[in-house]
Amino acid sequence: MPTRRLTGALLLAAAGVPAAYGQETTELEPITVDSSRIERDLQDTPAAVGVVDEQDATQGRQGLQLDESLVRIPGLFAQNRYNFAQNLRVSIRGFGARSPFGIRGIKLLVDGIPETVVDGQSQSDAIDLTTVENIEVIRGPSSALYGNATGGVIDIDTLSPTDYPLREAAAEYGSFGYNRISARAAKQHDGWGYALSAWNMNYRGYRDQSETEKRLFNGKFNVQLSDDASIETIVRVLDQPLGEDPAGIDRDQVRDDRRQASANAARLNSGQEVDQQTLGVIYEHALSDVDQLTGRVFYTRRDFEQQLPFPGPSLIAYVRDFYGTGLQYTRTAPIAGFPNRFTMGMDAEFQSDDRERFLVTQPGGQPGTRTLQQQEEADSIGIYAQNVLSLTDRLDLTTGIRYDDLEFTIDDRSAGPGDFDDSGERSFSEFSGTVGATYAVTQRHSVYTTVGTAFESPTFTEFANPSGGGGFNPDLQPQEAINYEVGAKGFIGTRIRYDLALFRVDVEDELVVFDMGERDFYENSGESERRGVEASLAWDLTSDLSLSAAYTYSDFVFQEFTDVNGNDFAGERIPGIPESVFFGELAWRKPGTGFAILDVQIYDELYADNANQVKVAGYGVVNGRIGVEQRLWENLLTVHVGINNILDDEFFSNVRINDFNGRFFEPAPDRNFYLGATLSL
Repeated sequence: MPTRRLTGALLLAAAGVPAAYGQETTELEPITVDSSRIERDLQDTPAAVGVVDEQDATQGRQGLQLDESLVRIPGLFAQNRYNFAQNLRVSIRGFGARSPFGIRGIKLLVDGIPETVVDGQSQSDAIDLTTVENIEVIRGPSSALYGNATGGVIDIDTLSPTDYPLREAAAEYGSFGYNRISARAAKQHDGWGYALSAWNMNYRGYRDQSETEKRLFNGKFNVQLSDDASIETIVRVLDQPLGEDPAGIDRDQVRDDRRQASANAARLNSGQEVDQQTLGVIYEHALSDVDQLTGRVFYTRRDFEQQLPFPGPSLIAYVRDFYGTGLQYTRTAPIAGFPNRFTMGMDAEFQSDDRERFLVTQPGGQPGTRTLQQQEEADSIGIYAQNVLSLTDRLDLTTGIRYDDLEFTIDDRSAGPGDFDDSGERSFSEFSGTVGATYAVTQRHSVYTTVGTAFESPTFTEFANPSGGGGFNPDLQPQEAINYEVGAKGFIGTRIRYDLALFRVDVEDELVVFDMGERDFYENSGESERRGVEASLAWDLTSDLSLSAAYTYSDFVFQEFTDVNGNDFAGERIPGIPESVFFGELAWRKPGTGFAILDVQIYDELYADNANQVKVAGYGVVNGRIGVEQRLWENLLTVHVGINNILDDEFFSNVRINDFNGRFFEPAPDRNFYLGATLSL
């Protein structure tokens, strides 16, 4: 075991601090991460990895969308918190910024079960944000770890069985008709345990045509089969019968009334309905002191219908079956006297979408003629291996390789006699690799360097053929990326942790959206380059007071790109990403008494189009949360209040990239409040 893996006591000794002093104060402890497929100390990992613990993720937060918990991660930018029909859009190092809805180019895992389907799309609407216990974010191409993803990985753990009996009931109310009622319970018994959470939320919304009704259940059940083996069952149920979409508006409409919906959104009653159920089983077996086996199986069914905010073929519906299995073997044992950890495994995932599209022209969104009916099938088989070799007590070498085979099939079921049949197949075989090294300069400071390749296939939505009908766009190819990165991590004294990463990502055949008026289509740009700096700092000023900060600089440019209309965008900034982002937070927390937290988020300007003709101004947002804890006999009552956008700034919660009609903007709410109470029994 390398000697640089520190405990709090070693940190104090290294700083020359007397033990008695250390016992009276708090100190930052090392963090262990496992999102990189091998459990290891964060400081030893040759990658930019951000970690958010339960306290930062949930304490006093409203929990509308995942971005509330991720704002402290440098290199990550999220939009669309308040549109529950289009859902949260997250980008890491620019990947995913131009997704029209949902999360794109990022592997999303929740309790070890993927929320990213085979074709690369992710939705975060089925995550119970009120019970998040830990989030790990790998920034940068990660195909060598998880396959089809150029942006990175978001790995989330939610409430698990607890050693003490947990029984809580909570209620929260706020501006714009927001309310949520929830309950949760957890307990670990001898040999088995459970963790349950359920809530119901209603939200009228800041803008017209933005009402939401949503219910969620999350459950975990574990059984200890023997001293060496355990099995965990995970159940998630989402019911969203109402999720309205106010759509984007143009600048003149923003000046006239920020809260209005687009005319078509109101006329067609745009929005979505979703039902989703997930069942997962994870098996862990310690085969010996050095050998570990982990297996998983899962199944997700999603029933989805959405009216888009334009007349035409704008009502889409699908029933999706997404299922798969994975097996991973890990061995921790020396090789030729050198400490070594090796892991290998396979992922097999399958996606089947029964998809339809209907013509809608009448008010109220009544469906007319069916314009598309097709069965979409996507299969993915991935085989990977990763090795961490400690060459010395100071130097670790990490290598990884993965092979992915993807097959996409469309069965056009709408073709009648004499009609063109859009059925077809596309397949891709991709190798991905990574090489990284970590060197401990001292016991408290490490530097690393890494090179990795990644790929991102088009999704079924992106495969849409701009020439009309269904089937595949025959010209569309996966985008390929190679990431070069150096970084430093460590501790300053006993109370400051820092993380710094400098990177460059070269991308070929980047998937770029263009709008033909009725819907989005995609094309490949030639080449693009991403260069950036990511830095974060965590400082425990005292045992109760902490300061956190994160900064991102992004220089993302098209190197070669001439679009389908002959427009040359070489040298233009990639739209949808601000050049600079800053996050700062000052937090006071005293267990048994309460907390007070103030944060500021500052975003630079960005462009809404490939030509960089539509500039969106930067903005700053200040938010605050205060909570008080009070004992009521054997129970604990926590009351909290939060204020979003304290300075009442005007900004946009979402910018729709390359919108054909100039309706780029979705205004964010002005100053708003929420108040909640939690009773722990």
